[in-house]
Amino acid sequence: MKFKLSVLMLLAVTFRVSAQNDRWQQRAKYQMEIDFDAVKHQYKGTQKLAYTNNSPDTLQKVFYHLYLNAFQPGSQMDVRSRTISDPDARVKDRISRLSPSEIGYEKVLSLKQNGKALKYEVVGTILEVTLNEKILPKSQHTFDLEFEAQVPVQIRRTGRNNSEGIDYSMAQWYPKMCEYDYEGWHANPYIGREFYGIWGDFDVKITMDAAYTIAGTGYLQNPDKIGHGYSAKNITHKPGDRLTWHFVAPEVHDFMWAADRDYKHDIVKVDDNLDLHFFYQTDTLANSWKEMEPLAVRSFKIMNEQFGRYPYKQYSVIQGGDGGMEYPMATLITGRLNLNALTSVTVHESIHSWFQGVLATNESKYSWMDEGFTTYAQNMVMAELFPSRGDAQRSATTSYRSLVKSGLEEPLTTHADHYNTNRAYSIASYSKGAVFLNQLNYIIGKDVFQRGMKRYYNEWKFKHPNPTDLKRIMEKESGLELDWYWENFVGTTKTIDYGIREVVANAGKADVVLERIGQMPMPLDVVVSYKDGTQENFYIPLEIMRGEKKENWYSKTTQMADWGWTYPEYTFTIDRNIAEIQAIVIDPSQRMADIDPDNNVWPVVTRTIPRFKAAKAK
Repeated sequence: MKFKLSVLMLLAVTFRVSAQNDRWQQRAKYQMEIDFDAVKHQYKGTQKLAYTNNSPDTLQKVFYHLYLNAFQPGSQMDVRSRTISDPDARVKDRISRLSPSEIGYEKVLSLKQNGKALKYEVVGTILEVTLNEKILPKSQHTFDLEFEAQVPVQIRRTGRNNSEGIDYSMAQWYPKMCEYDYEGWHANPYIGREFYGIWGDFDVKITMDAAYTIAGTGYLQNPDKIGHGYSAKNITHKPGDRLTWHFVAPEVHDFMWAADRDYKHDIVKVDDNLDLHFFYQTDTLANSWKEMEPLAVRSFKIMNEQFGRYPYKQYSVIQGGDGGMEYPMATLITGRLNLNALTSVTVHESIHSWFQGVLATNESKYSWMDEGFTTYAQNMVMAELFPSRGDAQRSATTSYRSLVKSGLEEPLTTHADHYNTNRAYSIASYSKGAVFLNQLNYIIGKDVFQRGMKRYYNEWKFKHPNPTDLKRIMEKESGLELDWYWENFVGTTKTIDYGIREVVANAGKADVVLERIGQMPMPLDVVVSYKDGTQENFYIPLEIMRGEKKENWYSKTTQMADWGWTYPEYTFTIDRNIAEIQAIVIDPSQRMADIDPDNNVWPVVTRTIPRFKAAKAK
């Protein structure tokens, strides 16, 4: 009996380990043919989807997204925009005022599973499908779908005839199978925020008036028949001609395209394995686009070096209006901007290729792991491209502090669609997400952090990682326990606030009394600047870290005893006379998001943080 029990326990442990090491992914292979009527702003399409169930579960239903249905009066997106206290200025009540010829819709005309008709129901932006045949684990089924759609007046990301005059921004435009992962189905209605999709291959043919240039996800398969800047071959098209554009996109989770009659098309090489394509109108700020292009090249080179290689051979920057929005292998951005702003939005959206395009965390559930990490990397890249900008990471911290003081902050565990205000969502996702990484850099050390980020990318690309997956990578790289950081900074709205309570002379030495005022614990760098021009960092690890960081940020570091997080005060002694001390500062690197930096400095009269000669990473 003991032997049998031991065997069962061993099998259970083995199963748990293998389950952790085998993050299965569903697989989708789309073939679509689209016939587009640019007079009516409507199109018809056929879709063949080969869906592979790599999960251990038997599926009895499937769900599709019908995103364009959100652009109708009375939709959930419309009502949410009209009832939230701080609506997106681009949306407000605009959807409620759309006429029948201006709305968006996707209508499913027929749907078959392995050749047999299916029953389905349209519920807003979700198509609920009851299967004829269960989809067993490790099996593949084919779905054939016919649909027709109307492109709405451009309001948010998707649409026609936007304020910059772009004819069509075709994002979220086709019936898209919802993702099924280890947590189950993710058939969320489209409220206007983030996305989550299945890894797959796309083969898309779009037929429309030959006057239009099409740009988007994937590689154009027939450039010699197209022209439009895709080929050196001089091709002319007569009025009324129609062209079929054939794109193939491997290993992506979405497909976006845009079309305009006035696009200019530039191609610039990053290296022998990557081309950047730029599509913009000739009446826009063309000089800014030309100046931006080499900066975009430098951005890709920096990201390849710092975070891991971009895995595709092409990326397209497309003028689409409405700010910026990332998609696999391409982005839609506002085009009429000065050089600095145009570069910033291009850098931000292209960096999404790493965090949303390749890692592809469920950004609806963990928007901070996409938007925040992208913002952190954007700040790093922009500091290299424009050195005079200063430390943009600190501006993210300032933004986070403003949210805390407003009383509107919600935990990062909040689903993107369910934040009570747009302000809470945007600052949490972008700024606090960036602060999360900048602060992690502080906790484990810059070099370890950089190694960890590259390892995270290389180990988890194409696998939809979650927060715990990142935590385990950083724990392995640093040798530290980091659950306390995730639990507090992600799972709660507890804040960090440490202060220097007093500095007291003691027999030719100086006793420094620190206090923890905020609820969230942190390790501390307490840097002392002496009047003789030298400096010393007194590093205080947290006991619950079970170790300490290895970092040569300061010229001299003295490691102190651990601080147990329940103790509100901590005292240490400086082995020099208090008269020799010029200033003491908690974290002069300002990577820690202390909510009240004023009490981090001694003496109190020193309200601004002194310049520390050694406070630069080596």
